[in-house]
Amino acid sequence: MSRFREELWQVVGGVYEQIAAHPFLTGLTDGSLPREAFRHYVVQEAHFLPDYARAQAAVAARAPDPAAVQTFARDAAMTVEVEHSLVAELLAAFGLEEADARKVPAGPATVGYASYLVRTCSLGTFGEALGALVPCYWFYARIGEALLRRSSPDPLYAWWIETYGAQAYQETVAEALDLLDGLPLGADERERLLEKALTTARFEWMFWDAAWRREGWPCG
Repeated sequence: MSRFREELWQVVGGVYEQIAAHPFLTGLTDGSLPREAFRHYVVQEAHFLPDYARAQAAVAARAPDPAAVQTFARDAAMTVEVEHSLVAELLAAFGLEEADARKVPAGPATVGYASYLVRTCSLGTFGEALGALVPCYWFYARIGEALLRRSSPDPLYAWWIETYGAQAYQETVAEALDLLDGLPLGADERERLLEKALTTARFEWMFWDAAWRREGWPCG
């Protein structure tokens, strides 16, 4: 019997393939990615990660059992402590402090993605909330694992790759996928979960593409 993660991958895997082939990601590994595009990504991450942690905390609050509460409460803390620290260090590599990053407006893709995640994880069922979170977990694990094999001639990019390719991050993602496989879902909630997952998978592509294009607001 197949696991639910395999059904979900049938829905989001095509988006992942488009992300993996995106010039932002290929430029990370061959070192050709313009530093300004990576700087844009890091600045937008500084805006996005606090809301991502809020979404994880909301999933913890909706979790049906103590083990799941512990998993997502820990992940929310890790987002703040580990990923947020990485962003602060990457900003410093560009001569920026976090206060400088916050003077740059969050872009359309960042606002849309963060708002959708927080809303879904706060108001949806546990299954819907988990579905919304899983693409980010899973995509970063797969990207990190794939890129780690190639690394990058650029030490700044290699540093970023090592974080998401590391075994500790892979184990964190494995826990979330195990929870996904164990969910007791009716047909309707299964469809809603897959719909949420596809939406956030698309937002993942948009976030990378926005960094590549150095997206800003078109008016105002």
